[in-house]
Amino acid sequence: MGMRLGLDLGPLVVYFASFALTRHDIFVATGLFIAATFVAMAISWVLYRQVSAIQIFSGIMVLVLGGLTIWLHQDWIIKVKPTIYYVTVSALLGYGLATGRPMLKMVLGQAYPGLSDAGWGILTRNWALFFAAMAIANEVVWRHFSTAAWLGYKLWGVMPLTVLFALAHLPVLIRHGLTADTPPPLPPEE
Repeated sequence: MGMRLGLDLGPLVVYFASFALTRHDIFVATGLFIAATFVAMAISWVLYRQVSAIQIFSGIMVLVLGGLTIWLHQDWIIKVKPTIYYVTVSALLGYGLATGRPMLKMVLGQAYPGLSDAGWGILTRNWALFFAAMAIANEVVWRHFSTAAWLGYKLWGVMPLTVLFALAHLPVLIRHGLTADTPPPLPPEE
């Protein structure tokens, strides 16, 4: 679990660190973010012989939007990436609920085998709403604050909020079949 978390968070750490170390050069940081994302995917393939659909989706978004950021020299493109990601994930989760197929169960079902359908429904609904709220928050922050403030928000706001949101679901999930030896649910990586 620690290695997988490192592979998920490693590219973000590279992004934040390179932004700070390059005196806030978003374009260099974005290039390193792209490279780190694909290195993490390669390591995932070597160690586990698989790259998750979430990693592939995120990698494509980072490559396309990060590449456009560098090529067009427009920092707003990388800033809108989280909004696009959050809206897409929220829409997919909402669509799954509307059609009776909770998407989180499809993605995380093996990790939480005892969770009831009602538990999956609650988890899916709440994450869909959370990601919709995060999309709105990202739009507000990147449009009204500096790039440094936006990255600070992502590091010190988004990450802790996401972990707290996941942990806040433990009581509900335990009532719906999550066992004590099952780790808490983590959201899809941005």
